[in-house]
Amino acid sequence: MMGLEMVRGTDAHRASQIAVVLLGTTILAGLPAPAFAQDAGGDAAPTQSSQTAPVQTIQSIQVTGAERLEPQTVLSYIKLRIGQPYSKASADAALKDLYETELFADVQISNDNGNVTIQVKENPVVNRIILEGNKRIKDDKILPEIKVAPRQIFTRSKIRADVARIIELYKRQGRYAATVEPKMVMLDQNRVDIVFEITEGDKSKVRQINIIGNEHFSDGKLRGEMVTKQARFTRIFSSGTSYDPDRMAFDQQKLRQFYLTEGYADFRVVSAVAELTPDKKDFIITYVVEEGQRYKFGDVKVESQLRDFDGERLTKNLPMKQGDWYNAKLVEDTIESLNDTAGAYGYAFADVRPQYDRNKDDLTMGLTFVIQEAPRVYVERIDINGNTLTQDKVVRREFRLAEGDAFNSLQVKRSTNRIKSLGYFQEKFEVEQKPGSADDRIILEANVEEKPTGELQLSAGFSSLESFIFQASIRQRNFRGRGQTVGLSGSYSRYSKSVEASFVEPYLFDKNVSLGVDIYRRDYNSFNYYNSSRRTNYAQSTTGFQVRAGVPLTEYLTAVGRYTLNYDDISVSKSQFYSINASGDYACDPLRAGRYLCEAIGKRLSSIVGMSLIYDTLDNRVRPTRGETASINLDIAGLGGDVKYARLRANAAKYWPLGAGFVFSVQGEGGVIKGYGGDSVRLTDRFYLGEPQMRGFGIRGVGPRVIRQYYSGVVGAETTTMSNKSDDALGGKYYYKGRGELEIPLGSGARELGLRPSIFVDAGAVWGVKAPNLIDECGAGCFIGQRDSDGNQLYYIRDANNNITGTTTTPNGDPAGSTSYFTEEYLGNTWKPRVAVGIGVNWNSPFGPFRIDFSKVLLKEKGDDTKAFTFNVGTQF
Repeated sequence: MMGLEMVRGTDAHRASQIAVVLLGTTILAGLPAPAFAQDAGGDAAPTQSSQTAPVQTIQSIQVTGAERLEPQTVLSYIKLRIGQPYSKASADAALKDLYETELFADVQISNDNGNVTIQVKENPVVNRIILEGNKRIKDDKILPEIKVAPRQIFTRSKIRADVARIIELYKRQGRYAATVEPKMVMLDQNRVDIVFEITEGDKSKVRQINIIGNEHFSDGKLRGEMVTKQARFTRIFSSGTSYDPDRMAFDQQKLRQFYLTEGYADFRVVSAVAELTPDKKDFIITYVVEEGQRYKFGDVKVESQLRDFDGERLTKNLPMKQGDWYNAKLVEDTIESLNDTAGAYGYAFADVRPQYDRNKDDLTMGLTFVIQEAPRVYVERIDINGNTLTQDKVVRREFRLAEGDAFNSLQVKRSTNRIKSLGYFQEKFEVEQKPGSADDRIILEANVEEKPTGELQLSAGFSSLESFIFQASIRQRNFRGRGQTVGLSGSYSRYSKSVEASFVEPYLFDKNVSLGVDIYRRDYNSFNYYNSSRRTNYAQSTTGFQVRAGVPLTEYLTAVGRYTLNYDDISVSKSQFYSINASGDYACDPLRAGRYLCEAIGKRLSSIVGMSLIYDTLDNRVRPTRGETASINLDIAGLGGDVKYARLRANAAKYWPLGAGFVFSVQGEGGVIKGYGGDSVRLTDRFYLGEPQMRGFGIRGVGPRVIRQYYSGVVGAETTTMSNKSDDALGGKYYYKGRGELEIPLGSGARELGLRPSIFVDAGAVWGVKAPNLIDECGAGCFIGQRDSDGNQLYYIRDANNNITGTTTTPNGDPAGSTSYFTEEYLGNTWKPRVAVGIGVNWNSPFGPFRIDFSKVLLKEKGDDTKAFTFNVGTQF
């Protein structure tokens, strides 16, 4: 280690400081030059040999130079005593003892005819610890790790250890080029400031991974099995490109596991060496491996010492067969499966031991699974520990076993998953199994660690769907420790605003019946497109409540009943959509408002009774990676109220973990709605598809619609098209949609940022609306853009109510006048699928959840509104 640089303090001590500088330069570089014990007579060299020199007796011992330490304390560190003979050997031993205390910067011992003087200079006291240059590791992470501290005695060993410790902290971050230079600033009263000047350097990346000795698998294949990756531009977000000796040891295990799953039972890593390049920026890792021979399974069987298990029957169900390539992972999975099977029959302490019979001559691996004898076990007690807020019953009611029941390992796993799904406790929770008071007794322990369950969210963001969005919500998911959920939320955006209060009791009166109540007010402004601009075409205000109750039918199947009462008020802008009709009344004009909208205007009461059957085996309801879910939902409106319809919907999803962090999922849903009792299905009750349900399409961009194209022209001349049109989505009575998605894992660095990319394909359609009567509206003298067989221009003939009754070659009005008109076209009413593929990224950003999608539409119908890019930030997606 380099010497400790010393910086001059006050000018008043300049002369003494120069001496201290010289001393400080040697403090960390090594011990000072040996101080020699001096005989009386000072510098005179001895003229006789040591054998003839007179032996002096110590008459007195005096300590000088001590400031903080008492003289008696200094003398307690050495063995020199009055009355003892004085010699150079005893003086050198005293010097060594005093330096070993690390309390002194300099010590000198002199002898004047038996009067011994010990002159000391004490090590300074540390005033402050200063860290400079540390940006990647902050002070609060370094200072607790170092030994030297303010008001302690400065010692070179502590400084050396602290420098090594700081460098070790940087090595753990992969910064092997980091250097630390300690410096000492001298102050008055023998005090010092210790300055650690840190040069952090860049992270030392893994430049290259070399593998020597592999013949059956390529370097790229083996590198793919490792956690450590070679530094490349495509891995800028990956932390696996930094060198880590622990990760390197883990990679050796990964290599061995890979070869064992491929049948190479004799595989071993001969050596693993990591070499740091001279510039300390990169590592080159070299593995030398020995693959060995590849084995096949020989005779495979099960021998059971449990009376309830037939070894021959279990042998027939083994996943490996004689002649298959040996696979160590398959063996481990089989052991776990046999243990689970034994546990399901109450043998908690069953022990499955594999016995191997390796034959190197024919390269076979015989295998016998021996199930050891064990007693059938019963649950003696269930203990709940660690819950300070949550009541015991909240945890205990999630157990699928009760005290006194026969032990069942499958039920224990299910209990663990149910407790995890509560979301009240730490993620890595497992129900522990401990021996009971007898061999046939077991104790189940739930050692929980509570985490906050209250949520207060305030967010503002921007969405391509709703422009600016403001949201606020407060929710407690474990209210008073009873497992109840209470919440209040509100949102505001350009096109919608809402406020909602909710309450959920999962176990009503401690029975396995859930109860939920929602009270809400939602205001929504629907819009259509006029050219490329959105304009509001109606406003819908809904005030209502919903009461629901759920009863589990089986472990995974739940029935939910609900009742919903909504009061809807649908209105349009009178100045925009009203006109005087043929009867002279000021009313909604279908020509202005679009198809079916006028029918929906008004105030209505909807009384809806619903029922759902829900099947759910997902491992995580927020971000599932395994399992499946399905539901059937039936709603009937008409138990009172002004609206009558029946609506049936079904959906299902399944998730598969593909390994290495990949998760593939498929989802599908569909529905149908029918009016009854003479009622038709209102525009606001129909199904719609598009953003955000189907990526690649605009809002309500799929399905039946009326597109109105506006024209202008001069009588007697060809018409010209104006670049403006309106697009009114009509919704449908039937719909389906499906999705396939593959979530792609990134490195741990990107994972810590919350980045989750995926590729997807979306498909769906909505249809089933009765075709409306289309209108071609034309003013006086309007040429409709068609000619008769003689080439004459055709014009509309209208009656007194402005209805088209035919065509004529004679203009209705001033033939020289200019006019404008529109035509309507009904499109999109088909079951044919629309398909889009794309890539998207979820990001849990510091300012809220963010979702971005790039899509390419593969199949569409005329009139569909496509959209290649969508994003959403600051609100849930």
